[in-house]
Amino acid sequence: MSEKYDVLVIGAGPGGYVAAIRAAQLGLRTAVVERDRLGGICLNWGCIPTKALLHGADVAHTLANLKPLGFSATGVEFDMAGLVEFSRSVSERLSGGVGYLMRKNGVDVITGSARLTGKGVVDVDGVEYRADHVILATGARPRPVPGVVADGGRVWTYFEALVPAELPTSLLVVGSGAIGVEFASLYADLGSEVTLVELAPQLMPAEDAEVADHVRKRFEKRGIRVRTSTSVSEIDVGPDSVTATLDGDTITVDRVLVAAGVRGNVDGLGLEELGVELDGGFVRTDQWCRTNVFGLYAIGDVAGAPCLAHKASHEGVLCVEKLAGVEHVAPLDRDYVPGCTYARPQVASLGLTEGQAAATGRELRVGRFDLTASGKALALGEAEGLVKTVFDATSGELLGAHMVGPEVTEQIQGFGIARSLEATADDLAEVVFAHPTLSEAMHESVLAALGRPLNT
Repeated sequence: MSEKYDVLVIGAGPGGYVAAIRAAQLGLRTAVVERDRLGGICLNWGCIPTKALLHGADVAHTLANLKPLGFSATGVEFDMAGLVEFSRSVSERLSGGVGYLMRKNGVDVITGSARLTGKGVVDVDGVEYRADHVILATGARPRPVPGVVADGGRVWTYFEALVPAELPTSLLVVGSGAIGVEFASLYADLGSEVTLVELAPQLMPAEDAEVADHVRKRFEKRGIRVRTSTSVSEIDVGPDSVTATLDGDTITVDRVLVAAGVRGNVDGLGLEELGVELDGGFVRTDQWCRTNVFGLYAIGDVAGAPCLAHKASHEGVLCVEKLAGVEHVAPLDRDYVPGCTYARPQVASLGLTEGQAAATGRELRVGRFDLTASGKALALGEAEGLVKTVFDATSGELLGAHMVGPEVTEQIQGFGIARSLEATADDLAEVVFAHPTLSEAMHESVLAALGRPLNT
């Protein structure tokens, strides 16, 4: 007889394991299926290990810029293997923590590869399970680039870029989304010669044009070669190098990193047989994460953009609460999920870019504050960057917030809270910000939007 659950989650990444925990908290008999490691890509091969490596890059940057602070350092050695070991140890610890949370909340963990064989029926390596509700949380994988085959040797995906045997002397990064920009910044700080290529006319195509232009200038100032409106038409992998053709030009590098986005993990799940609707390689869902098949849901990356861990976790909670009948559950507005890029400089954004907001036909109020006028940023020696806010001129509604500079990824949630509480520009102007802080720039940007800046 098949094991029966109220909720069966396929995939134990930040969407899947959170959904399983919330389901168990609501008294539902719950299991999660994972074929690899608990925590999914985020904890093991994405968000967390990259941040550990980027911390090492920040240390390298600090050591290279000690003189203005009155310090000097000699004889400092760098061991790539040691930094990689540190990043892997962080991932190991967090993955183990997810296992503890499963036990604590009474969630059964089933190890293996899952496939849907019918409505509410899941086969895991030959063992059948049944559930009233099945949640797909299978995540995504790197999107291939035509003519560029990642071989794990000379041509990397982010998997290989996280565990290099040695620091490449030169690196070509294909794609300038968050993944590509973070790795370009990381390897440049560690000493690699980096070229960053983007097919779109703008670096970081999803970001506000003003912010993207600032990042490009900062990258080029650091020696990172940036080429937009450029495609990779061919690569030739040799024993000691890779030669890539970029719109007729050629470049020879030590390694190539393919970072041109992701696609949903939908293959091998039995979705075609059940008639599950897809949209551009992702599972199509409604505002409650329901697919077109009754009792089947999809959350996180497999359900489409934005492909972010925190979006997956939020969807996991709202999906489970809705199916469990919890009152006052609100759907997620995907346009207002914050996005963060942990490069140097950091980028954080929420809502519409200025261009997107203008396209709605609304009258806008746009405020900007340059960090060259921030006392805290100057004291840190990081006074390059800006905060930009976009408001509806009539209602005062916050339509978008865009930040580039030190620790902006730790500040963007302030605008997220404001948006959630429906705070207007006038409301935000009345908030008292502590001085001296980096977050004062947020306040100054709002004041600028209202036409009454104080420090510019």
